[in-house]
Amino acid sequence: MLFMVISTPRPEKPSVVTPSRQAYWKWLAPLQDAGTCKGVWARTGRGAIALFDVPDNESLHRLMNEWAEIIPATFDVYPVIDPGPAKEYLKKLK
Repeated sequence: MLFMVISTPRPEKPSVVTPSRQAYWKWLAPLQDAGTCKGVWARTGRGAIALFDVPDNESLHRLMNEWAEIIPATFDVYPVIDPGPAKEYLKKLK
């Protein structure tokens, strides 16, 4: 299951959270290596957008809690599908 997660961290001075931001990237690296995190982008100013591929909601819940332990934030979560299956679905509607 693919989920796009957009984080909005608490408004703190960037210099105060530099160690946490560095820890976030270290936490994320093995998830990227394993393919659990398909991509991640830093948002302009603060926050991030990540695309997670997880087997179930419980796995996503665990990742979001781990993320929030490193950088407290609110999250917007969007379930998404690959373009291939989306296009195939549309072909069947003809």
